[in-house]
Amino acid sequence: MPPAPAYPHTDIAAAIARGLRNAGDTPQPYVDYLHSPLKYAGLSQNFLDGAWTHLDAGDLPQASNKAWGLVAETLKAVSAHHGRFIHKHRSFIEIIDQLCRLAMAAGDAPTANQISAAFIIARDLHANFYENDLTDNIVLGGLIQCEELSALLYTLFWPAGAATAAAADGAAAAA
Repeated sequence: MPPAPAYPHTDIAAAIARGLRNAGDTPQPYVDYLHSPLKYAGLSQNFLDGAWTHLDAGDLPQASNKAWGLVAETLKAVSAHHGRFIHKHRSFIEIIDQLCRLAMAAGDAPTANQISAAFIIARDLHANFYENDLTDNIVLGGLIQCEELSALLYTLFWPAGAATAAAADGAAAAA
């Protein structure tokens, strides 16, 4: 598979803005100033660590929800890095849709399909937090997909973000 194209900041920011508009998610300046891409990147790493911890302990609902949290916080980090903040749950769907459209427009259908499929898995894991009907093998496979999705989103839409997430998590652990 050819390497994914590098997307200009303006294209990513425009895609995220379209997603937020489609979700009816309006800026909330009195809240947004409190949040930073670094905060969300650190939280994404915390959710990843927590997902593996809960999976190792056999707590499938918590592992599932932490996997969803990893994806959600990654999307928040990428969006915040491009100047936009997520306030509505519906925004996750709309932003994923817009990022997939961006990949498709660049001629990278495999990446668009990977993002879409992994996001659906993340949402199914979120539902498992409430339903607790998935097996350990399904949760394990889903967690791996969520981890890969997070890495892909950072790689494509905020390359420094993955390193930032790990550094933020390391700083939090040292505190």
